[in-house]
Amino acid sequence: MSEMTQNPVVRLKDGAVRGTVASGVPAFLGIPYAAPPFGANRMRPPQPVTPWAGERDATVFGPTVPKGDYPPQYAPLLPEVVIPGDDCLNLNVWTPDINAAGLPVLVWLHGGSFMNGSGSVGAYDGTAFARDGVVCVSINYRLAADGFLFLDDGIANLGLLDQLAALRWVQDNIAAFGGDPARVTVAGQSAGAMSVTTLLSMPLAEGLFTQAIVQSGAAAHTLTTDEGRMVGGYLAEALGVPADREAIKAVRLDRLVRAAADLVTEVQTAPDPARWGRLALSLLPFAPVVDGSVLPAAPLASLAAGRGGDVPLLIGSNRDEARLFLVAGSTIDLVDDAMLAAAAGAYGLSEDDLAVYRGNRPDDGAGDVLAAVITDWFFRIPAVRVAEARAAAGTGPTWMYRFDLPEPRDNRGFGACHAVEIPFVFDNVTRDELRPLIGDTPSQAVADRVHRVWVDFITAGDPGWAAYDLAGRTTGLLAEDISPVNDPAGDERVRWDGIR
Repeated sequence: MSEMTQNPVVRLKDGAVRGTVASGVPAFLGIPYAAPPFGANRMRPPQPVTPWAGERDATVFGPTVPKGDYPPQYAPLLPEVVIPGDDCLNLNVWTPDINAAGLPVLVWLHGGSFMNGSGSVGAYDGTAFARDGVVCVSINYRLAADGFLFLDDGIANLGLLDQLAALRWVQDNIAAFGGDPARVTVAGQSAGAMSVTTLLSMPLAEGLFTQAIVQSGAAAHTLTTDEGRMVGGYLAEALGVPADREAIKAVRLDRLVRAAADLVTEVQTAPDPARWGRLALSLLPFAPVVDGSVLPAAPLASLAAGRGGDVPLLIGSNRDEARLFLVAGSTIDLVDDAMLAAAAGAYGLSEDDLAVYRGNRPDDGAGDVLAAVITDWFFRIPAVRVAEARAAAGTGPTWMYRFDLPEPRDNRGFGACHAVEIPFVFDNVTRDELRPLIGDTPSQAVADRVHRVWVDFITAGDPGWAAYDLAGRTTGLLAEDISPVNDPAGDERVRWDGIR
């Protein structure tokens, strides 16, 4: 193999990049889409890249953004990547063929509660998408205080602005990798999915993508300006400085990262409603803020008014989302009936509502029932509300899915929990570091089927079952096969009307 074949070169607007080839797929890693967000650029909107001469090495992943660690119970389940360096606003590209043209494009926004994650996590390796004809892009964006601190000072949602900058980079450069800028699907999971629904509602994002995929995160998780100011005040208090951007920027970066992580730990382990208000349930103190400028209105309201209605959407959740949190924390078997009733009541369910959940799970323990309730409040119902809003507005089309595997017995009790679908979507189930979450014998047949659903949607705009409407509420249940079902668990869905 010639050096040119082993290390292909692509010329971009800012300079040339030299990539690598693995499993027959050209990959270009760590390409900057914005200038380093430090020094004069710290806590500012993303700035342009300084063009470079010669060929920039793009054979290894670039630096990751400043971020804390996952709590210890999640660290083995959600492997992190930490790479030091300033050029952390970078992205990665896997392509079928740099000499092709008009290929569909997937842009992936990672999850991590707006606190963790990066585009270089192994589960997001885009080789299989490129193998199947899709140019795959994964990005980094600023997290925690650097990405989502709100002080009502005219600067807001820097993490969203980073995502927009990456999408503009794709528009300007993806043709050099064989991609079509008019065939871009933006997708994300968890915080990345919340980002996608937020982008879908934003005028600033119009024209930057043509389709969207939302995995386990929808339009419900944004902050009001009052909530944003509250969080900013708590952060400043913890740092011992005024609630002022310059004062917070002056704090040593590692201390700022730790203080932000400590706030998240507090709200997630001791969620006092008197201190945190609504965030005691959402558990996301750093998230997009409806600031009236970058994000003009609450995403769900904008979607209901027709914003983003010309963008086909695939949206859904996993059957057992909340088992990740209850099983990892070894608390699922500690939940008794009294705790279940109290928790369900905090989410707004009555005794009669909870009785429906219990009746559908006669052989399950109280912890299993609580997992179902939390799954619906946090993930399924917000996704349903997005699909309903688009259907009522006459926009769309929208397709709903539910990912139903593994069974809890096959992956140490986690089941079809939060984040478990990602290796199947990316067809990366053979990676050893993913086994603690997906189990030791993950089904390649399920990966083949689910990955194909995503490829079909990205390439042809149709995942393979009927679009969602308010009459049928068709949902594709994803397992060894695709099973279209009308309104699955509808008796539980209606219990959230007027609540969530």
